[in-house]
Amino acid sequence: MSSIIDFHIKEFNLLEKYPKDVFYKGDLSLLNKRKVSIVGSRRPNAYCVKYTNLIANELSKRDIVVVSGAAMGVDAIAHKASSANNTIAVVANGLNIRYPAINSKLIEDIEKKGLVLSTYSDDEMPRNYTFVQRNELVVALGEVLIVTQADINSGSLRSIEFALKMNKKVYTLPHRLDESLGTQKLVEEGLIEPIYDLNKFFDTFGEIKVTTSELAAFINSFPSYEEAVKKYKSKIFELELEGIIKIENGFVRPL
Repeated sequence: MSSIIDFHIKEFNLLEKYPKDVFYKGDLSLLNKRKVSIVGSRRPNAYCVKYTNLIANELSKRDIVVVSGAAMGVDAIAHKASSANNTIAVVANGLNIRYPAINSKLIEDIEKKGLVLSTYSDDEMPRNYTFVQRNELVVALGEVLIVTQADINSGSLRSIEFALKMNKKVYTLPHRLDESLGTQKLVEEGLIEPIYDLNKFFDTFGEIKVTTSELAAFINSFPSYEEAVKKYKSKIFELELEGIIKIENGFVRPL
């Protein structure tokens, strides 16, 4: 059973018209966390699949909520890679309908562990215009938009239009000359920015959030110092200064 949100979602102030009603299933606390929107092709190539997975997963490790539209392709990949409890799906239909059917299990998992939003009442089926409105909501929720692959005239290009109108930064992957021609054109025009250095990009969203048990298990595996710093960065320096670990022959040892 879906419920109506009874408070104002500040990100939706960026919309041309604030929705009359916003329905939800799941954990509303995700709206209070930092969020990034990820969208793209419904038929991503292998390169796009790999890096959409990587980007969504790495953002989620930093406690960034991934927002997408629950569609086939990039949307589904982004939701799965971020984990169901750290993602928001915005759908183009009533919440008693799980569309597309191929993503029914994914949407159900997000309802239980994450958050699913809609501006449409129960039983309302998706239509061309509801997908466009859904895309605008997805873009509004994220502090930036990442479009990992989009061809000429694809729906993802409309999402980029929304983002630019909202003065949001838009990122994409660098592609080969004959791929993702929609994003490549916008990169050439200087409207969106390719991600050439993933580590530098991830650093803008803070360090990986890690529990004490996770960190202890990692340290007890006797990792190399290089591996430890790459994975946990300043946390390793803090542990060394606190006398919790020591560096010996290039490896991290617990004290």
